[in-house]
Amino acid sequence: MRSKAVLLIVTLSFLITFPLAAQEGERERTVEELYLENIDLQILREQAFSDDREMKLKTLDQLEDLIEEGNATEGHGLIMEFLAMEGINRRVREEGRLINYFPEVRRRAANLLGRMTGERAEGNAKNALLTVLVTDDEPMVLAEAAYALGMLGLNEGNEVVSALTYTLAKQDPDQPDGNLAYAICLALEKIARANNGIKDPEAYRTLVRIAQGSYIKTVKRKALQTLDEMRKYQ
Repeated sequence: MRSKAVLLIVTLSFLITFPLAAQEGERERTVEELYLENIDLQILREQAFSDDREMKLKTLDQLEDLIEEGNATEGHGLIMEFLAMEGINRRVREEGRLINYFPEVRRRAANLLGRMTGERAEGNAKNALLTVLVTDDEPMVLAEAAYALGMLGLNEGNEVVSALTYTLAKQDPDQPDGNLAYAICLALEKIARANNGIKDPEAYRTLVRIAQGSYIKTVKRKALQTLDEMRKYQ
């Protein structure tokens, strides 16, 4: 029988037991209790925990349906967080080989996190997406996480804008990824609209860097358009 080792680099919130906010007069519930109360959540969680890529993608299809129906809950968001970091923050190895590195799973999960609604769910999604920006190494996943952060529109303490500019700065200037740069432009544009502008000069430097960089014309044009958008909030 093959030996299998699971390495947890970052402890995910729903893999441990912690109190959930309770309504007045109620005992606080743990995450485990939350799942035990809902059979559908249990099934989705077990599907997400599977090492099979197709099972994870099926889970994402089901989660997307819940979002579109307006029925996604905090528990569903926790599953999305898990899948957004699959193969990066949770690594499963079989005979020394990483077997759960699925960029497409992480990309789709990041997209769904950007579509969560509700103050608490959006805050959790933002934190998960920021972790993705810091830890992931796939440009397509980073691009989706950047765009999703723009969809959420949150930027308390300028943490999101700082993460976006840092993400672009750490890319290899000799091999820039146009999709990621374009997604960062879109994210900065959406955050500016949601927050009546962006005050961080690094955001402007990032857009100028994209406009002057080795990108295709469409990406460079978008950077200039986003700079023009920023001027509206003076």
